[in-house]
Amino acid sequence: MPGPGRVVIAPDKFKGSLSAPEVAAHLARGLAAAVPGVRADPVPVADGGDGTVDAAVAAGYRRVELRVSGPGGDPVTAAFALSGDVAVIEAAQACGLSRLPGGGLRPLTATSYGVGELIAAAVHAGARHIVLGLGGSATTDGGAGLVTALGARLLDAAGRPVPPGGAALSTVRDLRLDGWPDLSGVDVLLASDVDNPLLGPDGAAAVYGPQKGASAADIAVLEAGLARWADAVEAERGAGFRDRPGAGAAGGLGFAALAFLGARMRPGIEVVLELVSFRARVAGAALVVTGEGSLDAQTLRGKAPAGVARATAAASPQTPVIAVAGACSLAAAALARAGIAGAYTLASLEPDVTASMANAGPLLEKLAARVAADWLRPGGLTAAAARPNPG
Repeated sequence: MPGPGRVVIAPDKFKGSLSAPEVAAHLARGLAAAVPGVRADPVPVADGGDGTVDAAVAAGYRRVELRVSGPGGDPVTAAFALSGDVAVIEAAQACGLSRLPGGGLRPLTATSYGVGELIAAAVHAGARHIVLGLGGSATTDGGAGLVTALGARLLDAAGRPVPPGGAALSTVRDLRLDGWPDLSGVDVLLASDVDNPLLGPDGAAAVYGPQKGASAADIAVLEAGLARWADAVEAERGAGFRDRPGAGAAGGLGFAALAFLGARMRPGIEVVLELVSFRARVAGAALVVTGEGSLDAQTLRGKAPAGVARATAAASPQTPVIAVAGACSLAAAALARAGIAGAYTLASLEPDVTASMANAGPLLEKLAARVAADWLRPGGLTAAAARPNPG
């Protein structure tokens, strides 16, 4: 009888519980315990937000750590991934919500300065191709911090430097680029699923400001600052950047990257799957296991599990894809349309959310045994096909 074959394990993080590499390791351990001889191939992934650097490092990139300015101006240790002349930078490493001192939100003053420092360090290390993952930022400064770190000067009417943060952008009267470095040989690719413009009801402040702590009054202040910033930038770099899809990503980091770095934008999960050579890894696999903390409507809008399923169908059409998650609010039909044949949840083992998050690792190993019973034993495929959403 043939063996159980090779299983590609390609999850995103379980936010608040486990990183993507940790999720993959627990699933691999559970599958091996349930089916001796199974060949687990962990390929942790991300969608451009938190965990993008971890995914690159797991794929063989070298982790480079340095001290940069966090979103509150305090020093933080951040990392990027490097392989040859390719660097993978995750904006959240420098200006993510988790980097705020004491966890206190700073919607008006948080800065993206540290992201610019990461870019400068990557270029200094020899990077000529930069993947910049946007997501999870604490900032709404239109990327002004980023460009300041790279050598731009933002001055007010009195010629004084404009303070960090989105609120102060309304005082920008002069943008000086005499200290800007030559980045003409550096290609920047933005990994993001966000297509919001910079301004307006669908813009960075209106849509994402509240989750960064902005009140209705704060949003008005931030919108005014971003509008003034856009005027100053486009007077120097040309018009139209503010309206491009993705300009509003990461509090306007997308706008700065488009205007100053000549960046291109692609869906985050597609970029990461290419970085980790997913197409080659999935060829001939018996099963692909993906997942994230919650399978919900956002999953179907380009998050990691849907992207993994789509890439698997393109590279290895006969390989089934199943997902694991903390919880799932999607019907079996919706999962099937996304190319996911079944969903297995921690909630089915531990309904208490707090307990589930605290014990996610051991629960994932138990869940892997259920996956193995349905998919990696004789007759397993038939049984699972008849029960596509085991829960």
